[in-house]
Amino acid sequence: MTPTLRMQDVTVRLGRRDALQRVSLEVGVGWTALVGPNGAGKSTLLRALAGLQPVASGQVTIRTNEPGPPMDVHRTAPADRARLLAWLAQQGDVTGELTVRETVELGRIARLGLLGTPGAADRTAVDHAMALTECMPWQHRRLHELSGGERQRVLLARVLATEAPMLLLDEPTTHLDAPHQVALARLFRSLAHAPAAPRAVLSVLHDLPIALQADRLLVLDAGALQADGPPTDPAVQAALVRVFGGAIRIESDAHGRPRVALALDLG
Repeated sequence: MTPTLRMQDVTVRLGRRDALQRVSLEVGVGWTALVGPNGAGKSTLLRALAGLQPVASGQVTIRTNEPGPPMDVHRTAPADRARLLAWLAQQGDVTGELTVRETVELGRIARLGLLGTPGAADRTAVDHAMALTECMPWQHRRLHELSGGERQRVLLARVLATEAPMLLLDEPTTHLDAPHQVALARLFRSLAHAPAAPRAVLSVLHDLPIALQADRLLVLDAGALQADGPPTDPAVQAALVRVFGGAIRIESDAHGRPRVALALDLG
């Protein structure tokens, strides 16, 4: 059973500003895209869910299939949290001297601890993560030798190697070209709907065409949740257009699926 992550009436203050204002939401199995304009509080919300951002009020909890009350994410030991939640930061923080494989292997620390010895299962998890992100052919290259898009795929592979049931991804499509953005969208859907072990995938996205392929959209603006529902929901689409100041419009393709277009009116 995939855990459920819940945020209840959470306010986050950054300096004198409320970056999040009494936000409540729940994330479970499926692919959820978090969208909104610059400065909306998307990264702050994701960090709060991951237990990396202190909250001024409210609570973030995670419920597993274990008996007992849900765990407070901010009071859970980092090692325990890492087995449930895998986090991809907007800016990667690994040294460029590591090889691709060494970087992806770091994802297994959540399972092994710092002093654990990798075994066959760990090697299989690393190989699988690199195959999913198409970085196996250059596994022995060092990170400083890679392009921005290649590096991003490696950092995503490190997250996948954790085999955590919940993935929190901040701008995972950064630096990726169009074919790899599409491949990533397919991967998120595949992970979220895997028959044997479906995962919860929550991704902050600036790429609205990709976001509209998710099962669910969370629309955030000025630190407040404006809409929550499937991309086909007219209320969600209206909120999306509104928070972007009317600069976009939502249309339907020949199959009735939503797509985004710029509302170009240059006067």
